[in-house]
Amino acid sequence: MTERAVLLWIHGGGWRARASEDGAALAAHGLRVVPADYRLVPEARWPAQLDDVRAAARRARAEAGELPLLVAGDSAGGMLALHLALRGVDRPDDVAGVLAYWPPVDPLAADWKRLRAGDDPWEGLLGRPPAAGDPVTVDATVATHLGNRVPVLLVQGVDDRSVPASQTVGLTAALLAAGHPVHSWLTHGGHALALDRPDLRGVTAAFLDTVLPAG
Repeated sequence: MTERAVLLWIHGGGWRARASEDGAALAAHGLRVVPADYRLVPEARWPAQLDDVRAAARRARAEAGELPLLVAGDSAGGMLALHLALRGVDRPDDVAGVLAYWPPVDPLAADWKRLRAGDDPWEGLLGRPPAAGDPVTVDATVATHLGNRVPVLLVQGVDDRSVPASQTVGLTAALLAAGHPVHSWLTHGGHALALDRPDLRGVTAAFLDTVLPAG
């Protein structure tokens, strides 16, 4: 299969561990999957993680040649992938698209706070409880950085007990309002779905066909 793009895969794990999903299943779409590492909590706080995945993206881009650069991740890695794509690596438009699977995106959402009361990974990431008007909270909130019109794929299970599905619903609306091309897929199942499950494979392929040359 001809390689269509280089995809930087950013792992999940609540910013404090490394989840087992490595994005390898996405290679079946003609992507060269390159893993990214980043400092974990409590070793480092936001925005150190964004700095680290930016550095990984620069290395991946240098090895990509003429291939487009995509970024992707699951859970906390999906949040980092969204920041990387929406803010850019070195320019606002230097990422061809982002694939975010069940990402936490809004630390202040009421249902998030209810679900994760007593075990909120955002507190570890930020180094303090998220708060409205707090500059670090604002900077880490994905919807703060919309507008470069990068294409976005969002995927989430409606029975997710780690990240409420409303996180994806709310971000989808905000992205559309800001002019981003969006594929949003809410489906059966909970957190950490298999990337090669037929419906996830299908929506991923449909998204890639809109942002990449035919493979």
